[in-house]
Amino acid sequence: MSWNPAMEPVCPDAASMDSIETLIIPRSRDLGSFEVHRALPAPTRQMVGPFIFFDQMGPAEFVTQDGIDVRPHPHIGLSTVTYLYQGEFQHRDSVGSNQLILPGEVNWMTAGRGVTHSERTREETRQHPHDLFGIQTWVALPEDAEDVEADFEHRKEHELPYLDAEGKKARLIVGSAYGEVSPVKTFSEMFYIDVILDPGAMIPLPDEHEDRGVYVVQGSVSVAGQDFDAGQMMVFRPGDRIGLRAGPAGARLMLLGGETLSGPRYIWWNFVSSSEEKIELAKAAWREQDWDGGMFQLPTGDDQEFARAP
Repeated sequence: MSWNPAMEPVCPDAASMDSIETLIIPRSRDLGSFEVHRALPAPTRQMVGPFIFFDQMGPAEFVTQDGIDVRPHPHIGLSTVTYLYQGEFQHRDSVGSNQLILPGEVNWMTAGRGVTHSERTREETRQHPHDLFGIQTWVALPEDAEDVEADFEHRKEHELPYLDAEGKKARLIVGSAYGEVSPVKTFSEMFYIDVILDPGAMIPLPDEHEDRGVYVVQGSVSVAGQDFDAGQMMVFRPGDRIGLRAGPAGARLMLLGGETLSGPRYIWWNFVSSSEEKIELAKAAWREQDWDGGMFQLPTGDDQEFARAP
């Protein structure tokens, strides 16, 4: 698909810098073999639209026989979104999914009332040095969808809308923007876009969405003459027309946002809900370990171990 030529980016002047409502510097967490940089939830912002969790994984280099082993663990009240720039890993869940995810593809797992999944490096991949670099997010579900049946959806790179022109490449992972709609099924209005900009290239933020944010993955961008480097997230005021210009080395960005939910969410471990009572029930169910008749079952093909609750 070609870029929509009618979408002229607008760069606000210096007097409009108050368009940036929040600037978030992610917290780094060392997981041993690689680092995670967590932008959401932040002390100043729990969500951007429905996005309630945002982790940058890596970039990391693994030696032979090394890799990731995220043991089976539970979720409620959210959808998980996995998107890789480099590397691969295997997803298994209690719905029965067994899916290898590769760069440019999207894994969308809806927990609803309860799901369990694991993420591991394949044995074939461990036979040689390999890389991993990507983003994992959680999308909080609206109240009327928090108890839906768990589900899993995987989309290949070629299935996602792709715009390429004028020094910018944009892949619409989830939601709607720039006149395009991702095929991934969602429960509320949102957008989530992987953007690559050549040096000096510009892109406008979608202006039809209530809540909008930008995470700088690589390089830098300027807004109203102020530069923002890799590892920073900016959240913008609703309604303002915003343009982003790549710095001298270009930029890779994640654009995200959408409709705000009806209220804040409670978060405990891997559980998200509008109800504290639902979280307490999920806590008890996971600790009971009733894999046959309880709320949670272990993933098909990965049921020999599981993560312990805090």
